[in-house]
Amino acid sequence: MRLLLAEDEKELSRALSAVLRHNHYSVDTVYDGADAYDYGLSENYDGIILDIMMPKKDGITVVRELRSKGIATPVLMLTAKSEVDDRILGLDSGADDYLTKPFAMGELLARIRAMTRRRTDFSPNVLSCGSLTLDKATFVAAGPMSSLRLGNKEFQMLEMLMRHPGRLVSTEQFMERIWGYDSDAQNNVVWVYLSSLRKKLASIGASVQIKAVRGAGYLLEEHND
Repeated sequence: MRLLLAEDEKELSRALSAVLRHNHYSVDTVYDGADAYDYGLSENYDGIILDIMMPKKDGITVVRELRSKGIATPVLMLTAKSEVDDRILGLDSGADDYLTKPFAMGELLARIRAMTRRRTDFSPNVLSCGSLTLDKATFVAAGPMSSLRLGNKEFQMLEMLMRHPGRLVSTEQFMERIWGYDSDAQNNVVWVYLSSLRKKLASIGASVQIKAVRGAGYLLEEHND
């Protein structure tokens, strides 16, 4: 699960990032509201943790602008302000929850779980395309012949393709979503993982294939061979 953390206090940001990564989240960090808005527009995140008081753009402005663009990513606001009016303003602007500093790390993790769980409650736990199914809870891909458990990155890539069969997913979208903006990984890592996925889909007899469109990306399509 990928999170965007927008917090201008760098020491706090590093501490939060370490805790989140230790709890198996992927985290991208930014330190001002302008970057938070730009990154948030990508819709590459399962949740956004957004400080209210930031340079360039405050958190209230960021969440308002994201919502005005149709971005529905859950947002948890962090604020040093404890007045009720400020909490109401954050929620009315489109935030899903708020947490007042200082806070316990355990409470932050609980709020993130609740926020992202509400979002996934509206999406099916098992995706399907042709004879292929993918269980999001167990990472198991199943076809007519057998089933197998995918690694984390393979699962995320197949999930992206199965959410919109027939729709192109570019190499850049895979890189941003799965490896993150700050990753040192090279683009050819996408091809390596997709080649492995192709072999696994064939081994379970799935009636779908990952098709490459030169210069554009990859898509999932059914075949009747």
